[in-house]
Amino acid sequence: MNNKVLLHICCGICALESINRLIRQQYIVIGYFFNPNIYPEEEYLKRKQVVENVAEIYNINVIYDEKYDHQLWQKICGVYENEPEDGKRCLLCYELRLRKTYEIMKKENLDFFTTTLTISPYKKSNLIFDIGEKIGREKFLKIDFKKQDGYKKTIELAKKFGFYRQNYCGCELSMKRDTHL
Repeated sequence: MNNKVLLHICCGICALESINRLIRQQYIVIGYFFNPNIYPEEEYLKRKQVVENVAEIYNINVIYDEKYDHQLWQKICGVYENEPEDGKRCLLCYELRLRKTYEIMKKENLDFFTTTLTISPYKKSNLIFDIGEKIGREKFLKIDFKKQDGYKKTIELAKKFGFYRQNYCGCELSMKRDTHL
């Protein structure tokens, strides 16, 4: 049975219900924390710690990128600082993270990949699906984790566990704009 999925994790909070749903659907979940968009490094480390806590709760393995590399994100996405949310900058950011997730999925000989990004009510899942399918075709699982009250459930779980919850998407540009997360 081909059921090993690499789950790109944008943050531990978003992973809570996403992992629950994948497990209920009989997937073996391996997490992947790759987020060069997160700024500053202290924020990256806080989010990484929550991912580590979530991995312990669900008893899943998580692959972490070797190092914090915000310069990679700046090189690819930073030039689009005047773009609106869900504009070219965000699409390139999604693509950067999903492309790397796909590469790790292949390297680890896993069956599928997907992302927690779709749990946010502030992100357009159809745009994320288009990027994932472009990169990995049928290997990308099109799961809109916000459906079936996914966002509400993940926030409730975060409160239950007392986890740190960020108030912006991740990059320095969203830090200035977002206060809704």
